[in-house]
Amino acid sequence: MLLAALTAALAQADEPEKITVALSQPGRPGMLKASLMSGSIKVSGYKGREVVVSYSSREGKVKDKPPVEAEGLRRISNNNIGLEIREENNTVTVKNAGLPLAVDLQIMVPNDFSLKLKTMNGGSINVEDVNGELEIDNLTGNINLRNVAGSASASTLNGNIVAAFNKVTDNMPMAFSSLNGTIDVTLPAAAKFNAKLKTDNGDIFTDFDMAMDKGGKTEVTTNKLRNSDASAGTRLYIDKWLYGKINGGGPDLLLKNFNGNIYIRKSK
Repeated sequence: MLLAALTAALAQADEPEKITVALSQPGRPGMLKASLMSGSIKVSGYKGREVVVSYSSREGKVKDKPPVEAEGLRRISNNNIGLEIREENNTVTVKNAGLPLAVDLQIMVPNDFSLKLKTMNGGSINVEDVNGELEIDNLTGNINLRNVAGSASASTLNGNIVAAFNKVTDNMPMAFSSLNGTIDVTLPAAAKFNAKLKTDNGDIFTDFDMAMDKGGKTEVTTNKLRNSDASAGTRLYIDKWLYGKINGGGPDLLLKNFNGNIYIRKSK
């Protein structure tokens, strides 16, 4: 079942607008794909059979200096947002379809739902009470995963990542990376992983009894260079990684940071 593309416009959004999206196969696992140029995304799982999308614009995009031709004229606020929502085969897609104004999304999905979320600027991504495969990408903001189950891949350039799992999918790898921020991951006490850890300017802490490869491992990446005079060269990148086994080992768990600490916690 395909829900025709829906363009939602707000002249002035004081209160969030709400749209309920029926699923093609109610009661079965699904997928939410949500992407924004600017704004925040919050996804909450609930015991329901539909996807409920609430959305609101902020004050509007940053205003450039008016053109010379506008001298003596008053600017009229233009806070319209274009939002496209589409459903097909239990996959719901939500994305900007108009002006790149900041939009805040609050979306409710059935508990058993996978997520693919991305925002580029000006907001955080928050997920709670969801069981599925989570792929989270935030360019300049925090990522918070609370009371989630399944597997996750999360990355941000400038922000913290906090993830708390009540259950993880067996034999599924996970990865968390940040350039500037803290990575804090809580796992079930019985979780089994092969951990691959690295932070350039920070420390690593855990309360798991992790069997470490004491020597660590060094990875060397070689890139071939070619100058304007067609002479060849080589650039080597040398990275030092720490490797350890959690509860005897399992799928890969990668945590990579540049400026910030890494925390791997055991759930109480």
